[in-house]
Amino acid sequence: SKLPVNLNDLLRQRKVEGDRIEYKAGWNPDPVLRTICAFANDMENLGGGYVVIGQNSDSSGLPIFPPKGLPSNQLDKIQRELLSYCNLIQPPYFPMLSLEIFEGRNLMVLWAPGGQNRPCKVPRSVKTRNKDYRYYIRRYASTVEAKGEDERELISLTARIPFDDRYNQSSGLEDLSLRLMEEFLREVGSGLLDDPQA
Repeated sequence: SKLPVNLNDLLRQRKVEGDRIEYKAGWNPDPVLRTICAFANDMENLGGGYVVIGQNSDSSGLPIFPPKGLPSNQLDKIQRELLSYCNLIQPPYFPMLSLEIFEGRNLMVLWAPGGQNRPCKVPRSVKTRNKDYRYYIRRYASTVEAKGEDERELISLTARIPFDDRYNQSSGLEDLSLRLMEEFLREVGSGLLDDPQA
């Protein structure tokens, strides 16, 4: 797993607040891209969020188990389309993608931290020829279009990237603490701790 949190905890909203998780029963590019854009804009500086594709939810937004899942023969096609559509985000933004199996079903989990080059905007419909770009933000557990004062505030955030999301161009591997990283991964139950390639 490439996720910084344990998948079971994520699905059951144990370590990540529910308003930072969006469940999608299937692959529908427009709402998925709008939500990715909203998490990338991270107007509340919460650290972005997660989109779980293949996980259905009830009317209150809580996940239903077992998940619906995604057909194995569609995973490559969805990834190719996602790559193409993420190039439409201005500036281009690519969430971290992790293919997971939960209760025997395929899930695609997209982790979208706050973007370095926000604000991001995306076409209202990614499939139309004439693209109508809009800014999107999260309001509670919903993705909404940023309008009026919200749009002005979002644009003003351009120069204010949260400290935790900033890249340090002059740091090197010697600045990292393996012990602290392992402690964090153990604390959140991440599968990265057991992955020898990580």
